[in-house]
Amino acid sequence: MIDTALLEREKLGQPIRVGLLGAGAAARAIALQLATPPPGIRLAAIVNRTPEHGERAFREAGIIEWRRAESARSAAQAISHGSAVFAEDPCVVTECDGVDVVVEATGTIEYAATAIVSAIGHGKHVVQVNAELDSLLGPILKLRADRAGVVITNTDGDEPGVATTLLRYLRSTGLRPVAAGNLKGMVDHYRTPETQRNFALKYDQDPKKVTSFADATKLSMETTVLANATGFRAGQRGMYGPACEHVREMATLLPAEQMLEGGLVDYALGAAPHTGAFVIVHEDNLLKRAQLSYLKMGDGPFHVFYTPFHLPHIQIASTIGRAVLFGDPTVAPIGGPVCEVITMAKRDMKAGEQLDGVGGFCAYGLIDNSSAARAIDALPLSLSEGCVLRRDVRKDEVICFRDVQLPNRGVVDALWNEQLTRWHAGAHQPALA
Repeated sequence: MIDTALLEREKLGQPIRVGLLGAGAAARAIALQLATPPPGIRLAAIVNRTPEHGERAFREAGIIEWRRAESARSAAQAISHGSAVFAEDPCVVTECDGVDVVVEATGTIEYAATAIVSAIGHGKHVVQVNAELDSLLGPILKLRADRAGVVITNTDGDEPGVATTLLRYLRSTGLRPVAAGNLKGMVDHYRTPETQRNFALKYDQDPKKVTSFADATKLSMETTVLANATGFRAGQRGMYGPACEHVREMATLLPAEQMLEGGLVDYALGAAPHTGAFVIVHEDNLLKRAQLSYLKMGDGPFHVFYTPFHLPHIQIASTIGRAVLFGDPTVAPIGGPVCEVITMAKRDMKAGEQLDGVGGFCAYGLIDNSSAARAIDALPLSLSEGCVLRRDVRKDEVICFRDVQLPNRGVVDALWNEQLTRWHAGAHQPALA
């Protein structure tokens, strides 16, 4: 359906016009793919605070002719004449009539939240390639998007989108999904930008971003996005993450009672095929189980299905098409927060030290059920950057709101308190700036 609809848009000369926020490694890969281009989609604009990075994204995408735009009106005019545009101010794109959908791929928090709120307010669909923000404020942003009549979604190709797409397909066949998650090669909570520097340089990546991949932070954020989209919970803080040789072994490695009581998000450690996402279904009908066993799906009652790849820069085209043409979010919260990512001390620290956020030297993030996190007033890792410790903390200790002096912020703090008021009315609201 999506492929034929996009082909029709191409045939009519009415492609979906994409405004891309960001020009880091992930954004450049998306720009390159969208400039190929996939049928029915065009890269209309790139926004970045550093012009050289935006210019690099255009250059690597093979786009030679583009214009700078200082206003939404001038951007719309350029796009209408077939030119891509570059802007330093995200409002040039989020307010532009020549853009149908905004892809947010900066990995930032305050900057991204401000841009997304603007995009929603101006009737733009939003695709997030930003688990850092989605795991923090996904539910309240989804509520705002619903009220505005637009779609906000995370992307297919990232693990939450891969898992949710597979889960939705399995559910449509009459199967009962009871768990879903990632495949992870390794986890070391104490990796830092220094330990990851050479790897980051080798692959032209940001050392902090690469650190978040290794220390379980990104894993926790992605499974939080998945939890909020499915209603599945974490079996324990940090999940179980059993080690296994192949992902199909997960059928017997997670607690059956927890899967059946409402579903789990989790991950397989070191398991082939080493990439992609999995979904576990439960089948209690003996004849159906026998058929699945005959078809090499295991003896049951739990059976593992998996997608052996995740390619966000390629699969994002499907998410863009689903959002704009069908109003269908690939992966988005179904209600209030189910899980969140809390701040854990990466080392012993003294009062007065300033936390350095996601992928830094100070803290790593672990998924926890939102009810448990709010019961102890845990500080979400995505709100931790710039916080100053009020007391000494020990390695692996949960850092809570009461333990820190918060920095001055704007949109993110307002959204966080709005989300608390909506879904955790009885919880303590920290005095955010």
